[in-house]
Amino acid sequence: MPAREAEFRAIVQSDPGIAAMCAAMSSFGAPDLWLVSGVLFQTVWNVLEGHPRGHGILDYDLFYFDEDTSEEAEDRWIKRAAAHFAFAPSELQLRNQARVHLWYPKKFGVAYPRLHSSCDGVKQFLMPACMVAIRSNGSGVELFAPLGLNDVFDRLIRPNPLWRGPSRPRYLEKAKRYMRDWPSVRFATEEAA
Repeated sequence: MPAREAEFRAIVQSDPGIAAMCAAMSSFGAPDLWLVSGVLFQTVWNVLEGHPRGHGILDYDLFYFDEDTSEEAEDRWIKRAAAHFAFAPSELQLRNQARVHLWYPKKFGVAYPRLHSSCDGVKQFLMPACMVAIRSNGSGVELFAPLGLNDVFDRLIRPNPLWRGPSRPRYLEKAKRYMRDWPSVRFATEEAA
């Protein structure tokens, strides 16, 4: 296992909130369920910068993939998640990645591709540092990081090269918050202006 992957796993598995979430995910029952993005890479940044646990973490994002793309089905999962993960130290966000393409254009004004798995949703994040997901696999934690972990550990902000949509305002908004909450985070290029 590469050193950065081992370090990433060690950091996230030692966080009590993430460990509890992974344990509870195994009995939740939603198909293709992953804990994704912020709580993961921001926990690493907190360790690297010496911040207290939970600093800057707004929520726990869970992705699942269910062929039933009705709002009613997603609402049922969301209600179950609220009870099942009530212990979460921050807000919980559960989203069916099979139906994002149905609501995303109306909410953000940008087309969104039809996805085929929860991991497809992870590939859509605005920055490579955000593109991380984990789930328990019985013998530990399965990690999905399609563009690797260098941007997480190097604390670099750059656009996701896989994303095709015009999302610069959202990208800059998130980047500014990350740079405010984690001062060592920097742009990979001089596009911050």
